[in-house]
Amino acid sequence: MAVQQINITLGTAGHIDHGKTTLVRLLTGCETDRLKEEIERGMSIELGFAPCLVAGIEVGIVDVPGHEHFIKTMVAGATGMDGVLLVVAADDGIMPQTREHLDILTLLGIRHGLVALTKIDRVGSDRTGEVTADIERLVRGTFLEGAPILPVSNVTGDGFDAFLKALRDLVRSIRPKRADGVFRLPVEKAFSIKGHGTVLTGIPVAGSARVADEVVLLPQGMAGRISGLQVYGREAEAVVAGQCAAINIRHWEAGAVRRGSVLALPGFFEPADWYICRLRLLAREPFSLKNAARVKFHTGTSEVPGTAYLMRGDRAAAGEECLVQMRFGEPLVAGPGDRFILRTASPPTTVGGGSIVEAASRRLKRHDPQVQADLAERAAAVLDEESFVEYALRTAPSVGAAEPELARRVKVQLARLREILANLVADGRAVVIAPGLCAHRLTVEQAEKRLLAILAEYHRQSPESRGLPAGELLEAAGLAREVTQCLLARLTAAGAIASAAGRIALAEHRPNVPAEDRDAMDALEWLFRRQDLSPPSAAEAAEAAGLPEGRAAKALRLLVDEQRLIQVAPDLVFHREAVGRALEILVEFLRKEGRLESVKFKYLLNTTRKYAIPLLDYFDRIGVTRAVGHTRYLKAPRRQG
Repeated sequence: MAVQQINITLGTAGHIDHGKTTLVRLLTGCETDRLKEEIERGMSIELGFAPCLVAGIEVGIVDVPGHEHFIKTMVAGATGMDGVLLVVAADDGIMPQTREHLDILTLLGIRHGLVALTKIDRVGSDRTGEVTADIERLVRGTFLEGAPILPVSNVTGDGFDAFLKALRDLVRSIRPKRADGVFRLPVEKAFSIKGHGTVLTGIPVAGSARVADEVVLLPQGMAGRISGLQVYGREAEAVVAGQCAAINIRHWEAGAVRRGSVLALPGFFEPADWYICRLRLLAREPFSLKNAARVKFHTGTSEVPGTAYLMRGDRAAAGEECLVQMRFGEPLVAGPGDRFILRTASPPTTVGGGSIVEAASRRLKRHDPQVQADLAERAAAVLDEESFVEYALRTAPSVGAAEPELARRVKVQLARLREILANLVADGRAVVIAPGLCAHRLTVEQAEKRLLAILAEYHRQSPESRGLPAGELLEAAGLAREVTQCLLARLTAAGAIASAAGRIALAEHRPNVPAEDRDAMDALEWLFRRQDLSPPSAAEAAEAAGLPEGRAAKALRLLVDEQRLIQVAPDLVFHREAVGRALEILVEFLRKEGRLESVKFKYLLNTTRKYAIPLLDYFDRIGVTRAVGHTRYLKAPRRQG
């Protein structure tokens, strides 16, 4: 019979010595207790991994330790579970780690499972019924409410057929993990094999990886390449999320790798000290979490000390859900939506858990209503990829966001991001403002309204002007230059604005120059035309024309605006005919001679250095010439096509 391999991981949970490892051995034929200490003490200390064949479907099983001293190891194993086998011994009944494991599994968001009531060969039917009733009360209100409770003997095999049938139903009810995400594997352990180098084991929480793929180990920042793979102990070319994997990286030292490190696709994850988290405190015990409490934080295979800062109030009560900022004593690598468990530092007790919202670069102002509202919205958005992409677009600091930047923030592959963006564009929620550059429709509309408002205010203050210089509008917009240019192109295409000669105006704007200003402009233009390549300064022009300096300055601005005069330098203006004649002289000389020493230009123009050198600099700026030291050359035109 052909075996179908599915990336589903089941796990055991329950108190020590309730038969978890024996049950796994019966299901898989594998002995998951392999350490000498585990065999001698008859208890699991480390996680055990084994493949399990259920009705022709191969899934993975993680066997977790049940002792209270190894809760952090249990959490590391439970993080990768899709379904759980909660094991309760009929003779002992419900014990402390039964309760704590169930709390942890619930907080980690596990939704599928069943209960194995083991060691029924040691008790009578009355005791079996009594413990079954206790379990029903225990699981009420959890994901195991209504789940099968299956009496079974690991010794006689009684009840095993019914257990296997329920196990098949459980596997069929679980949807395998998606494999199109960004590959990430929390490292469970690392060791060296002679002749092969370092091997890292664990269960990928997202994506897939193949032999020869480049990877990075975080927070160490070590780059490497996968040289070999095993899935459930067998050689493989690829591993996907949810499969127990051993990954060989030849040139790394095993001593540099520790449990809690993360193996990932390069470019998507960075270690961070601050994270925003959604927290739910357990309601079982009378407990409250005070602001700035010191805690132990478990996520993936990591256990790190941290400080929990509440976003509201100074204390959170048992059973309460809240947003917290976590600050860690060492950098942590995690992604949006990752589950975590919170335990008190002393005595170590599980008090809550939840999901990570996002890393933060710094501590946020917890009493700021806008910050609180944004974090609440962000916490809701990260639960769904499309919602998170939309949120990231809408809150992009420069209105537009480049696709690679979005993919890194949302932690999705570029191909998947483009699918999501296509859906958002089709729904009218996103806008493509340039190839590879997207924005949310609402922020685009707000930015365009701001640009139109800037132009309207400029026209109100300067009704005589043809429009605002493009450079000034780009600066006033306060956005990335590329984004502003794209928005202006959209507004031009929509007929809302018009541009000419480097100035931008509302489409309906018509310059309104008073007659007295027109007279002043005509007088000044005549003066500049007459003085040709030795033009007057602004003050000299005002005096010569008999105009007040303020009125003359306004008239000069309008002449430049209409391009009757050309602003060559901040305090130097020429008539456009003079600039045109200087350009003809320059180009003719360079075409004939090939080069021009700057000092000679004043003789060609029959003027002084004061006017000749600024003109040369102006011709450099507009792309006519290029300067090499004090020598000018005609700039070769760009080739087309």
